[in-house]
Amino acid sequence: MAHNKSLDEYKLIAAVLHDVNTSCGAAFNSRALRLTLQKVRRRLDHEGLSFLTKTLPKLGKAFDKALSQQTSLNASELRFDPQQGSQLPRFLGELFNGVLDPSGLPLIKPNAVFVQRIRQVCYLFYKYELGYSYEEEQKVVSKFKLTDSDLLGIDQTLACCEGKIVPLDAMRNTTDDTCPAADRTSRTVSVDRTVRCMCSHQRQQGELVCKYEFPKLDCDRVRHKVGPDRLSSCTAVVTARAKKILSDLFARFDPTDIYPKHGPGAVSTKEQLSGKYCWTNVSARITSKYPLDAYFYASLGHFCDELKNLNSLTEESNPAKVVLVPKDSRGPRLISCEPLDFQWIQQGLGRSIVELVESHDLTKYNVFFTNQSPNQCGALLGSSTGKYATLDLNEASDRVSLRLVHLLFPPTLYEYLEAARSSSTVLPDGEELKLRKFAPMGSCLCFPIMALTIWAILTSGAPDEHTRERILVYGDDVIVPTAYADDAIELLESFGLKINRDKSCTKGLFRESCGVDAFEGINVTPVRLRTVWSSSRSPDSYASWVAYANSFYQRKYFHTYDYIVGLLSELYRTIPDKSLKHLGVPYLMETPETMETPKTRVNPDYQSLEYNVWVLKSPVVYQSISGWSMLLRYFAEKANSRNANTPTSNDSPRFKPEWAIEALERSFSVREYTRPRTSMLVRRWR
Repeated sequence: MAHNKSLDEYKLIAAVLHDVNTSCGAAFNSRALRLTLQKVRRRLDHEGLSFLTKTLPKLGKAFDKALSQQTSLNASELRFDPQQGSQLPRFLGELFNGVLDPSGLPLIKPNAVFVQRIRQVCYLFYKYELGYSYEEEQKVVSKFKLTDSDLLGIDQTLACCEGKIVPLDAMRNTTDDTCPAADRTSRTVSVDRTVRCMCSHQRQQGELVCKYEFPKLDCDRVRHKVGPDRLSSCTAVVTARAKKILSDLFARFDPTDIYPKHGPGAVSTKEQLSGKYCWTNVSARITSKYPLDAYFYASLGHFCDELKNLNSLTEESNPAKVVLVPKDSRGPRLISCEPLDFQWIQQGLGRSIVELVESHDLTKYNVFFTNQSPNQCGALLGSSTGKYATLDLNEASDRVSLRLVHLLFPPTLYEYLEAARSSSTVLPDGEELKLRKFAPMGSCLCFPIMALTIWAILTSGAPDEHTRERILVYGDDVIVPTAYADDAIELLESFGLKINRDKSCTKGLFRESCGVDAFEGINVTPVRLRTVWSSSRSPDSYASWVAYANSFYQRKYFHTYDYIVGLLSELYRTIPDKSLKHLGVPYLMETPETMETPKTRVNPDYQSLEYNVWVLKSPVVYQSISGWSMLLRYFAEKANSRNANTPTSNDSPRFKPEWAIEALERSFSVREYTRPRTSMLVRRWR
């Protein structure tokens, strides 16, 4: 995407600095503001936009590491002039002095407001979606290939564990008096609604055992039983425990009881809209587990009527396709578009796994896919008390190998997971890469299997029930008790996963998880601009920059709010304020007096007042295919939705905004389609 010069980045960051001056005037006075603005102007003239998108974010990351007591902040290493007799930078030095001591480590009583202001300035343009150079794209692709090749060594290590897993009875210390099953009596445990019971009992092979009441790992004892393999003895024990936990989780799960569906994204085989419901190829790997007549046609009648076309139906296993999408100022994100037939089954199987995990007693309070609130609250609580650490995994989706999934997940599920995954992907240069990872980002199975793998490993290695209950996993965002953090990192890395230590917070009082940055119990998450400003009317730019303005308003950055609203007012003329939020369109928290008010009229049919406002609308495309194929689409997108009639807690209307409820209640037509990324900005009466 080309950079649009209609936005003056200097004026925008100057507005942010004026707001910093307003809120922190006692320290960041008018003189400090003037000198800081001069420094910003000089460095922008010298370095260009990279000062905002790369240099300042590096300072912000170093600041975060200092807050979490990983390393001290050193201005000289970050290309900033240091203060005399101090490692802190002169740039925003008045604020840094209120948070860090001259050695670059946190003060005894740091100022949390200063922390938020520093991070807002540093991260303002960090996510800005500018164009990427060819070298940056090749760097991402090369890293993807290198990570996949690294899995070969991990697979060889994991292979040592197969066939040599320590039995459960060998892991359980029968003389451990702490195990509730030791007295062989049943007991009832009352459980709070927010804490699941980890000590349920069950009778297995005529013996009452305590489920997951594992004693602390005794590596010397286990090493004697397993032998000096390349895989550590403790990892072998954790593997056996994880297999047991996942086996119990999926004990009653039927991988054939799924409702296939197409995903919203593109597919590597390039079918679009109605073409996705007219099958021309279905992999034999898939049909070996999901028969063609039962999962790819609306009914046996549909299948019989299509018999004449079956001779032309191929059974190739097409590869996925790598594409690069915007991520942040450092470069693009790599995702893999799945083939049509694989995406169809992956969506159904993935949704069934998610529904099981979010409702099962073993996981519903620990593993999340549709609700980030527990992890966000955990980050705030951890920053306040220091009792919880946040872990972030690097390249998590690319480091869960197929061998690891085979090792941990029950065979009755694994054979379906393996059949539904793409075994290779095509790189941008045309090279086809055979995948050692289970599934790259882009597969519907990637997120749930990755999260369950992380949770099972951490839960199996936890020393006690208290720790297990306080493990929270949302994708690659993990929260664990701080006392368990170092062991958790070593444990995950022993299975080939890689911890992003720069973003993992195990010390100090700074935490970040699921989009929330917290310091001393205060939310210090900055507003990060992502969508590039457009000088012409654009639906994406309009919706995004209205949202940015409102975010600044809520954080009391009123100079910044006024500057953005001024840009919007000049280009779009009229924008509703919050008194018209019931219209279901983007609105501002407060509109200036100079902005025109929306035109109004009385609708005689409904006897109601209507406003002429900007509406984001996607053009509808009408396409007709065979009646059977349209019925298949109806079953896939409407009738067979598990949550259509009985929503779960996360799908309940009370958790959805008004526009989402309205969309759910909107009538569904099997002939109507909308093309991705074709939204328009139009004026409508509402």
